Amino acid sequence: MGGRADWRGFLERWSEEWIAGHDPERRGPLAEEVLRDRWLGFAPASEDAVAAAEARLGRRLPPSLREFLLVTDGWRDAGVFIYRMAGCAELEWLRDTDDRTWIEVYDYLAEENAEDETGEQDDEDVQDDEDNEDDEEPYGVREAKMLRRSLRLSLEGDAAVMLLDPDDVDENGEWAAYWLASWSGEGPEPCGSFHDLMHEQWVSFHALCNPPGATRDHWDAEVERARREALAGAVDGPLAVFAQAHEYGRARADALSAQMTMLLGDWRHHLAGLTWYNPHKDEIFLGPLFAAELLPLLVRQDRLAVLDRRHELRPLPRLKEYAPEPVRALVADYEARASGPDFRLTFGGGPEFDAAVHAVVDPLAAHPAFQAPGPRPAPRPEPLRDPLTDPLTDHAKVRAVRAALCDEAWTGVRAALRLWRPVSEDHIAPISLLAHPVLAEMITRERGQEVLMTRRGPAHEGTS
Repeated sequence: MGGRADWRGFLERWSEEWIAGHDPERRGPLAEEVLRDRWLGFAPASEDAVAAAEARLGRRLPPSLREFLLVTDGWRDAGVFIYRMAGCAELEWLRDTDDRTWIEVYDYLAEENAEDETGEQDDEDVQDDEDNEDDEEPYGVREAKMLRRSLRLSLEGDAAVMLLDPDDVDENGEWAAYWLASWSGEGPEPCGSFHDLMHEQWVSFHALCNPPGATRDHWDAEVERARREALAGAVDGPLAVFAQAHEYGRARADALSAQMTMLLGDWRHHLAGLTWYNPHKDEIFLGPLFAAELLPLLVRQDRLAVLDRRHELRPLPRLKEYAPEPVRALVADYEARASGPDFRLTFGGGPEFDAAVHAVVDPLAAHPAFQAPGPRPAPRPEPLRDPLTDPLTDHAKVRAVRAALCDEAWTGVRAALRLWRPVSEDHIAPISLLAHPVLAEMITRERGQEVLMTRRGPAHEGTS
């Protein structure tokens, strides 16, 4: 933030988008002057008012806070959980306010943790701790010290407070900032400056409220640009954009990013994160991507979680219980078909792609080295013999045979990628390949990277 001109433009956009996304039934009506002026702030503080606050506090305020106050002497709705921020006359040291309870809580935690540690240590350990007191203080000690010297920025909030630490100053004169909420379970969360703290609240507001306006439009456009770049074979750039858009609550970015990261390893974890049901994700479950790509993967992931007895999220049972009826019906129909003797896994991406992949993988799956059930997921499968878990098998030899077969077959799968077509505008990678046990073994991280670096889909889908 370069100065008050930058603050003004930023806060004007904040005001416009807060007003546009405001739900009076949930949050109550906005103040009349906010609607009239389209401004969540107040009149600017004068230089004299800022100087008076600094004289009263005994410290010169950090640059980003000074410039903020010279644009607006206080602020309403600094994110969803802070309802009012202090102006010049309301800035106080936390220890001198009614909010000093925060200090008392961390003093108590420090005492409790110190007693627990002392009770478990002998005299030599206690001496070592005294020698390294600054590095290994019990939890709560350092936090209480910071709170005791901190400047309170917020006046009203949902069991949350915003603070500045005058003893932690960077080369630009900015004080370290903190966000602290009793319900977060995180303790004081640090930021580099007051500006950074406000920006985090701005991003959080967008993630939680999804307001219309220039910010949402910007990130939707960025996600679409990154989608086209991903189809053209870019990897790191699109993933970085999707990660940024996620912070602003753009759900489409999550669906696109997950498809890429699933091919780069630990697909079960990324799939579970994407498909763990909540009502805000209904658009994903009701779209073509779910039926064509995600559902086969979910059924396989759930089967593996049961067989492996691995501690992991199982989204499928949750979907069956809480998802809308059309989604539950789709899951039931797929599971019924998948348990039938004639079921054949379909790889989303078009009939030509499907046929080309099956031409490669079906002979491979029939090889004795892959004594697996084939692409036939079932709701509650019985454990099946696998050479790699049979105590009478030469595991090293079987692994070597499998690896050689996969190396040979990969050329055919790679050639099939030229035939792949997305099933929707939110489909950017052939992740349903991972629903087949042989292909899931074949697609290493390096091969997944190769898939993503291959231009995919019709020529007009990617960038030139």
